[in-house]
Formats: sequence, C-alpha cells, structure tokens
Amino acid sequence: MVRNVAQVSESALPRLGQAGRDRQDDVVECIIVMRKGENPSEVIERVKDKINDLNTRILPADVQINTFYNRETLINFATHTVTHNLIEGIIFVTVIVFIFMADWRTTVTVSIVIPLALLFAFICLRLKGMSANLLSMGAIDFGIIVDGAVVMVEGIFVTLDEMAHKEGMAKFNRLAKLGILRKTGTEMGKAIFFSKLIIITCLVPIFSFQKVEGKMFSPLAWTLGFALLGALIFTLTLVPVLASILLKKNVREKHNPFVNLVTKYATQAFGFTFAHKKMSLLVTTIIVVIGLSGFSLLGTEFLPELNEGSIYVRATMPMSISLPESVKQTVQMRHIFEQFPEVKGVISQTGRPNDGTDPTGFYNIEFLVDIYPQDDWKSKLTKEELVDKMQEKLAVFPGVNFNFSQPIMDNVEEAVSGVKGSIAVKIYGPDQNILEAKAGEIQKQLATVHGIEDLGVIRTTGQPEMRIELDERKLALYGVNKADAEAVIEMAIGGKAATQIYEGERKFDLRIRYDKPFRSNEQQISQLMVPTETGSMIPVKEIANVYTQMGPVLIFREASQRYGAVKFSVRGRDMGSAVAEAQQKVLANVKLPAGYTVKWAGDFENQQRATARLAQVVPISLLAIFFILFVLFGNVKDAGLVLFNVPFAIIGGIAALLVTHVNFSISAGIGFIALFGICIQNGVILISVFKKNLRNSLSLNDAIRDGVISRIRPVVMTAMMAGIGLIPAAVSHGIGSETAKPLAIVVIGGLITATLLTLFIFPLIFYVFYRQKLDDN
Repeated sequence: MVRNVAQVSESALPRLGQAGRDRQDDVVECIIVMRKGENPSEVIERVKDKINDLNTRILPADVQINTFYNRETLINFATHTVTHNLIEGIIFVTVIVFIFMADWRTTVTVSIVIPLALLFAFICLRLKGMSANLLSMGAIDFGIIVDGAVVMVEGIFVTLDEMAHKEGMAKFNRLAKLGILRKTGTEMGKAIFFSKLIIITCLVPIFSFQKVEGKMFSPLAWTLGFALLGALIFTLTLVPVLASILLKKNVREKHNPFVNLVTKYATQAFGFTFAHKKMSLLVTTIIVVIGLSGFSLLGTEFLPELNEGSIYVRATMPMSISLPESVKQTVQMRHIFEQFPEVKGVISQTGRPNDGTDPTGFYNIEFLVDIYPQDDWKSKLTKEELVDKMQEKLAVFPGVNFNFSQPIMDNVEEAVSGVKGSIAVKIYGPDQNILEAKAGEIQKQLATVHGIEDLGVIRTTGQPEMRIELDERKLALYGVNKADAEAVIEMAIGGKAATQIYEGERKFDLRIRYDKPFRSNEQQISQLMVPTETGSMIPVKEIANVYTQMGPVLIFREASQRYGAVKFSVRGRDMGSAVAEAQQKVLANVKLPAGYTVKWAGDFENQQRATARLAQVVPISLLAIFFILFVLFGNVKDAGLVLFNVPFAIIGGIAALLVTHVNFSISAGIGFIALFGICIQNGVILISVFKKNLRNSLSLNDAIRDGVISRIRPVVMTAMMAGIGLIPAAVSHGIGSETAKPLAIVVIGGLITATLLTLFIFPLIFYVFYRQKLDDN
C-alpha cells in the first residue's frame, strides 16, 4: 500500500509571498484592477456593493473583507480641491465684472455664460465618451472662457450709453435698439470670433502629446476647447439677446471710482511712454531680452508630484534571502511605520502573488502606508519631512535599499521606466555580468550628485541555484534514458501530479514528491537513484555534474536586447539639472565596451519627449495663428504686429516661476500656450480699434490715444478675470492642486506683463509701423 512506502498528507504548493496588515502578520490581500476606459466612480460603487454582499451573505461569520485602500478617497479629496477652486474662480470673475461695469444687468449677462459653457463642454465630453478629471477641471480659467462675452457686453453697453447721452434718457428709453445692437454685435463679433479661434488653435500642441503626457493632458485640451467653443456660441447668440432684453432702458455709465482710478493712472502711464517712445521701446527691449534669458535659470521636471495622501515604500533585500527571514524583517519595518502618529495603517507585501502577475522574489517587500489628512497632523511636518524621518528610522537595516513613492505613482513609474523607480539608467548589452558591473559603476557616479535619492542597482544576479547537468556520454555508458532521468529529478525535487482528487466540484492534484530529508541539499540530490534500461538503479552523481552557483534572478529585455538598470528619484532639486549633472559624470567616468549603450528612462524620458514635441509643434501653431490673423486683417503687417505681444506674456510667466521657485514642467508649458491666445486676443482688440479710428479720419496720434483710453477697461478687466480667476488654483495646497499650480502661476505672471506692455508699449510699436505709411500718404 502507498502508506507503507510514503507519507500521505494534505499540503499546499510552496508559498511565494505573504501579506501583513498592521499587527496581523499573515492576511489574505486582494487587489481589484479596473479595466481600461471605465469610470472609476461607477466601478468603485459596484465593488462596494459586491463586497457588502460577500460580507453579509456568502463569507463565514468570522471572515470579513475589510477595505484598506480605496481610490475613492483620493478622488474625493481631489474633487473637493478642484470644486473649491472652481467656485472661488467663478465668484472672483463675477465680482470683477460687477466692479468694472457697476451694473447688475451686464454682470448677469456675462455670468450666465459660465455655467452654459461648462454644460456645453460636459455634453461634448459625454458624446465623445470622456469624463472630467483632475487636470481638465483644475486648469479651467473662467476668465479666459468669458472674456469674449465681457468684450461684447462692454462694447454694447458703451454704445448704448453714448446713444443715451446723445438722445436723452427719456427718448432713449422709447427708441428701438435692435439695429444698433446688431451693428455693434457684428463689429465686436468678428474680433471675438477670431480671438477665440486663436485661443483654440493654441491648444493644438497639447493634442500632439504622446504616451503618458498625451493621456494626462489631452482631456484638458478637449475640456477647455469645448468650453471655449460653447462660450463663443453663447457670446455671439445669447449675449446680444440678453442685452436687448435687459438693456432696454436706463443705460448709464455710473460714477465708478475704481474704474476711474485705473483709467487715470493707465492714461498717465501711456502718456509718459507715448511721449518718450524711443526710451520706452529701448527699455522694453532690454527687459524682454533679460526676461527671455531668465528661462535658463528655471529648473525643469516632467510634472509636479501629485500628493495622493499615501506613501508607497519598496524595500529591496539581498537576493538570496528566504521567505521566513524576509517576513521577519517585514514585520519589524511595518512596526517602525506604525510608530509615526501621522500613519493610519500599514499593509505589507513580501515576495510575489501566486498568480505570477508580479515577477519578483522574496527579496522584494512593498508597504502601502496610509496616512491621515495633513491638516490633522499635530507635528505640522510636511510630507517630505515625514519621509525623511521614516528613512532615518529605517537606516537600522543595513544593505537594504528603500524607495519612497505613492501607490498610483509607483505603478505609473514602473510602467514607464520598466523598473521599480521613477528614473532609470538602462545599460544595454549581451553579457549579464558586464551589465551589472557597469550598473555598479554608474551607481557610484550618481551617488555624488546632489538631489538624487532612493539610489540602487536593479540586481539581476545573486540568486543561488543548484545546477544538474546531465552528461550525454555517461548516460549512454550506463544505459540511462535521458527522459527517465529528468522525470525522476523533477518528481523528487519539485513534485509531480500523478492524478487528481475530486471533492464535489473542486479538484486537487495528488502530487508525488521525495520527503525533505532526501532532497534538501546538494549531497542528498546527488544520491537520487535513477533507473537504467537493465532495471538497475544508479545515483544521479554518476551521470550528471551537480553543483551550486550564483545565477541570474531576472533577465530584463527591451527592444530585443538585455539590459541592466540603476534606479533613482530626485528630491530637493529640479529633475532636469540633477539628471544633466548625472549624465555628465557618467559620460566622463564610465566607459562602456563596444556593443553596449546607455539610455535614461522614466520621468526624464517623458519630460524630454514632451519638451521636444512642444518645440516642434508650437512654431507650427504660431504659423497657424499668423494665418488666422492674416485672414482677419487682410495684411501681413497687422498679423505680424499682433505676434509682438507673445514675448510680453512669456517674460511674465518666466518671472512668476522664478519668484515662486516653481520648476518649468509640462503643466507650466501648457500655461505658456494658453498665454499666447490671451495676449494675442488683446492685440487684436487694440489693432481693431486703432484701425477703426483711422478710418474715422483721426490722426495717428489721436487714433492710438483714443483707442488705448477706450480699451483700458475691457483689456484690464479681461486680464484681471483671467488672472484672478486662477488665483485659487495658484495658492491652493489641497490634495490634487499640484498639477494645476504651475499653469496658474504662469498665466497670472504672464497676464501682468502682457497687460502692461500691451497697453503702454504695443501702441508704440503700432505707431512706428504706421507712421511711415501715413507720412507717405
């Protein structure tokens, strides 16, 4: 019988990993992965319903599913931040309109465009199958959206006010006004239409983004584009209709101390620059040159780090560590995290799951550290300072490499770089040992660079392995079939399924395996007996070479090549300068053999690719804008003049980034793109009024002076709306605010310089170009 020659017992396959939570060292962990393209809010609700059903109806009373990490928490925090910023932005825009216009009817007319434009954008997004997200909603500037409506309403209001003064209020109230509204709306509508078209054209570079940046920022471009299109439609249709209804009677410019003050000082400033044209243009040229050169002082990065409200820590142990020893170290590390009062809970993962979806070994330990909201921390630490303190506590584990990240960020970084780190230096080549040696040399160079943290070599060798190499000559000598020898070795060491046992609908393998005392070391395996063709038995050591050696743990391949990698993060310094310094040191001090190459991957690769794409597409976008301006004005001179406003805005955005110590990122780059449209719109408005005054037989000086004075209010008002509307995003510190902050800072800073130089310097440029033409006439 079987029991006479073997021990029969219930068992399980060897454990590949172990999960722990808080003070529980062994728990079952389940990770739910959402399918691509699904709506997170809907999926999370369905998951919660299913978990509740499992807990109440299916699972035993002493077994419960207890959620540890729920993506909904991050969504709710980010939604709260974005909603708060949006509401404040809407309020600020509405208040500014009321302050400048001092009339509730014009304020209502402009303000109603905001929700309608948003509704139009949401309908278009729904039809396109897209959902609103943190970036697309957080970067919306209602000042930019409704500035066309402001210009239209202000133009109509001023025209009706002039009519009321001319005809008298009593007669004005009885007169029909549709004709003058149609005429004014048509005149203003042309400039507004082309201005909005230009702003939408400025979004083209965003649509050209690829890979990670494309997935992140294309929803922003679609949302803003749809909102601008909706605002344009309502500005050209609804606004004139509302004006004809609300502004039928008693249209009068009220005494407005604020507007009078702005107009007074703006007129004085323009009078000074207009009286000292050469000096003003010279000083402006110097400021623009210095301002543009300031870009070289900016730090660079791919994107600001989004605070997810959690910390994800990865510990890399020695490659040869066993599961019990790794679990022992894991428990100690988990208890260290729990000592911090800011930490709500910790879940650990040692090794890998049984389904093989994460190919790693017992040396890999991952911790998801859930933390309380930062406002509740009594220590008043920043998240970066908390991470530093955790690193200090974990320094008691020698030879262990730690990497600090965040749950979503960790997955994105691994997907982008191919290794477990935000930035990676990959060395491609055929020999695994040379790859690891060169990775060690690169690590030594990176260790000398300030700002580089979480530095470590992705080990590909160091796994102890036992090799059994069958000798074909000895197999033939002793008459051993090679397949028989391999079958015995496989069954003895790893076990082999002989049949299956059924329990109801469930089935289990019945495996045959040598008992542990006969297979636990090299000597015992050498004594395994293998049958010969004559029926006799011969030990494995007689037909094979049995020995132990250090072998590869993992073999990484990309583009049909093997590669080794060094991973690192950058903290306390901008990524661009840190990587640039690291590249210089690696190039100077690490010599690669022929056939070996180096590639810098991860966030740095993303940033380089996105920046290169902007450098390619932005000039094309400016050419498209130039063509639109040519169609609007009908001549090259006016189209080129308007583009002079672009550097006026750029220097302000650069200055704002320098003053606030914010790095240039793709988010900031999109802020500059938005600035192009805004500043060009102001140029269009000014040139249109200058040309109109010239057609009315005013002298060049009078045409420019009257045009500037008449446009002070709309230009300043639209600039303040766009700038102040983004102040909540620029100063917000809530979860989810980091990505929109650089964009908001750039737009606010750029609007300040663009508005000042557009009102006080741009008219001088127009004067220089048109003076000779009028002199010739």
